Amino acid sequence: MARWIAYNRPMPATTKALIQPNAQNQYQVSQDDLPLACPMPQMYLWNSHPRVYLSIEGSGWAKCPYCGAEYTLKG
Repeated sequence: MARWIAYNRPMPATTKALIQPNAQNQYQVSQDDLPLACPMPQMYLWNSHPRVYLSIEGSGWAKCPYCGAEYTLKG
């Protein structure tokens, strides 16, 4: 009897095209992107650094310690 394994499930389609991680140094993010992580979920992960969560709510700005990408909270 074959067992259904979770990683065999179809992946949900994304509504946005994936973007290359670390392709630019500055990113504008919104409240919808919180909690903020670098690389962001919309980025390819296979050729990037480990995911790190960044605190941006207080200052409105954060910098990734791995790649140096700067994030600014808009709105």
